[in-house]
This record gives sequence, C-alpha cells and structure tokens, in this order.
Amino acid sequence: MSDHTTAPRSAPTEDRPLIGSRAARYVFAVTRISIGWVFLWAFFDKLLGLGFATPAEAAWINGASPTEGFLTNAVSGPFAGVFNSIAGTFWADPLFMVGLLGIGAALILGVGERIAAATGTLMMILMWVAVLPLETNPFMDDHIVYALVLVGLACVRSSETLGLGRWWGSTALVRRFPALR
Repeated sequence: MSDHTTAPRSAPTEDRPLIGSRAARYVFAVTRISIGWVFLWAFFDKLLGLGFATPAEAAWINGASPTEGFLTNAVSGPFAGVFNSIAGTFWADPLFMVGLLGIGAALILGVGERIAAATGTLMMILMWVAVLPLETNPFMDDHIVYALVLVGLACVRSSETLGLGRWWGSTALVRRFPALR
C-alpha cells in the first residue's frame, strides 16, 4: 500500500501570502484598488462638483451639502425619517466626506485594510438600509455586494499585493495594535 496522504496545510505566516495563486492575488488587489477608486472618486466628485454625479453648483467647496441630496431625495421606507433628519447636518457632511476619502485612500494604498473594509462595509449597509425597500430585488443590491467584497478583501489580505500592506503590517503601531492591519 502506497502512502498517498497529503501533509496538512500550514497556517499562513507573515512571510507567506494567504492566497497561493499569484493570479488570484492580483485579481483581489486590482479589485481592492478599483473599489478604493469608487470611494475616492465619490469624494472628489462631491467635493469639487466634477459634473458626473455632482454638478459644480452642488459641490461641497461651493457650500452645498454632500449628504443632503441622497438623504433627502433617495431614501425611502421605514427609516426615511431617520435619514432625512441627518441630511446636511453639521456632523454628517464632514463625517461622510472623511469616510469616503479615508476608505478610498486606504484601499488604494493598501494600508489599514481591515479598518477600511469595516467602515466601508458600515457605509454600504447604511446606504442599503436607507433605500429599503428595494425596487428591483427583495433584498440584494450593489451596496450588499460591495460590503461582501470589502469583507472578503480584508480576509485574504489583498493589501499585500500591489499595496503597502506588508510594510504597514510591519510597523510598530500595527504590531502593537493588529486591528489596524
């Protein structure tokens, strides 16, 4: 009888990537950067009114609110009153904009991937809740898909490919507080 048993797979180490396939690592990294761009683009479009989703007169630098349009006009359902009440408030606009900038920059650079994934997931879930009930599907939309992808990217440590994740993970700050990875 020949011995065809396979050795148990060892746990990933800091020196060995979590995903074995080089192609898969690059797909996840490009996905991370792409989602980072979605967040960063939303930040710049709302900040400057680049004329895509936000016209120049509705730019934050021109005094308009980056949260008021969505939270006043796009929300529906049982939570509409809650979301309407925070539209354009003194704390919602800067918090939303800092969130877009921070999540986008972290994902593109590959630093703080866990925090970016967690806060990006929270933002996507809140935006999903704001538009309930959905018009075209009982529960699934792009907000949930983005949230799931963000969680998955953090789970596979996509920041270690095409990003500064390995360096970031080796800093004294992150070694002391691993949640910042």
